[in-house]
Amino acid sequence: MPSRNAQQDEYPTWVGFIFIFNLIVGTGALALPSAFSHAGWLLGSLAIVVLAFMSYVTVTFVIETMACASAVHNWTRLQFIKRDRVLEHDEDSNVETIIEATAPFDDESEEDVHRPQEHRIVRNDDHDPLISDASIEQTPLNIMYCRQTYYSLSKKIELGEMANMFFGRTGRFLFYFCLAVYLYGDLSIYSAAVAKSLRDVACARNHRSNATDADDGTELCWHDGLLTRLDVYRLCLVGFVSLLGPFTFFNVQKTKYLQLLTVLFRWMAFSVMISIAIHRLLVPGDNVAPIVPKRADITAMPYLIGTCIYSFMCHHSLPSLLTPIAKKDRLKVLVSFDYALIGAFYLALALTGIFAFADIKDLYTLNFVPSADQTSGLLKTVEYFLALFPVFTLSASFPIVAITLRNNLQTLFLDPAQIESYNFFLRRVFFALLAILPPLVVCYFTESVSNLVGFTGCYAGTGIQYLIPVALVWSARHTCDNMIGRGIVNKFRSPFKGTLWLAIVFSWTIACLVLVTLDLVL
Repeated sequence: MPSRNAQQDEYPTWVGFIFIFNLIVGTGALALPSAFSHAGWLLGSLAIVVLAFMSYVTVTFVIETMACASAVHNWTRLQFIKRDRVLEHDEDSNVETIIEATAPFDDESEEDVHRPQEHRIVRNDDHDPLISDASIEQTPLNIMYCRQTYYSLSKKIELGEMANMFFGRTGRFLFYFCLAVYLYGDLSIYSAAVAKSLRDVACARNHRSNATDADDGTELCWHDGLLTRLDVYRLCLVGFVSLLGPFTFFNVQKTKYLQLLTVLFRWMAFSVMISIAIHRLLVPGDNVAPIVPKRADITAMPYLIGTCIYSFMCHHSLPSLLTPIAKKDRLKVLVSFDYALIGAFYLALALTGIFAFADIKDLYTLNFVPSADQTSGLLKTVEYFLALFPVFTLSASFPIVAITLRNNLQTLFLDPAQIESYNFFLRRVFFALLAILPPLVVCYFTESVSNLVGFTGCYAGTGIQYLIPVALVWSARHTCDNMIGRGIVNKFRSPFKGTLWLAIVFSWTIACLVLVTLDLVL
């Protein structure tokens, strides 16, 4: 039975639905309309549907791996319980192995049933028993676990722990390296998005609605000032990192109330942007010709692929989001509905945007920044809200991502078991600086959110969203088949069961990487 603290930490299914939506719909959604407009409305719509489906497939792989990791954990603890029972009955002898006949599974032959199985005894006095001592005394070992008990999602096992469980040394290194690169990209995107938003609000009085990013280096921020828009961007960037960067030296945890408040702001912001775009379509301005976006442009596909991969990313945080859900019987339906809703939401955002605006900025909220020619007080208030929307939401996430990156860098380069033996500077200062300084340097020389999103999604995002789930579920299936047997069914198993699906996702991943790399080289 779960402890009282565990029960207090649980939340209902609808809250889990909101959390998954909140995690996926972030900065990637703001960069999606720009990539969509480059690829064309027909090709872009098809790409969003396909990439949403591929992301959903690998999400089910991660959920299955979580249940497999829990089964391995439970099986190991059961061996400790068996060992302790034998030692209680034979305290004077040094028992090193247990030879016993196991109860048959559904797919075991008669020979397999009567073949003794040898389990190596590992002494662990700190293990936490799954059931009470009274239950151990009363329950036969072969029925101590029902089918539903092995495979469960009651214990949070992070992606890194699953990598340690199912990967070898090289696989673990590649996992942490890929995760670190992705988190670096995340921090760079957050920094650039917030700095650009602050810059555009500060320079609103001298902002032309038809200004392009190329004008930022020469156009003055204020009429009588000396600073260009690029100078103000860099000042905002340094100020933002200086203000929030110090949180990386400490531990910060976000609460579910903060997430609920954040998702409320996101729904408001995205709904307002879609509504304004629809209004522009229904009530066009005077002497404004209808916008006819292109239908398809295959050369823009690499950019769109990277942005879509980043826009559907949630895999690295699934254990933290799904484990506290109280009732997990309809977990597959929950995730399916979430992805269907997000896919429809992205299509609505992108399609209304490309038909309403002739030039879509790399950060969609920049199409709604306050301009000097805006006379309506209500619309100006709405424009300020949309312009500052990335500042509020991304500022709350920046310390969390930075701390996560710091911890993964420590795990990658230091021995976690000996972490306290290292000096204070190495433990608390060096890796914190290593987490926040590279994104600052990168964003100082480039403010292109689209390029940052494309690179992060295409390479690090592809690894986390496609390659790692495929490798994890393949290894987890083999481990559980060999350790537990195929007779106990994993009720959280992915509906995409066959090896063919692993091959399809892997082939799709290679195709995406080749296409993106060729685009960068050529």
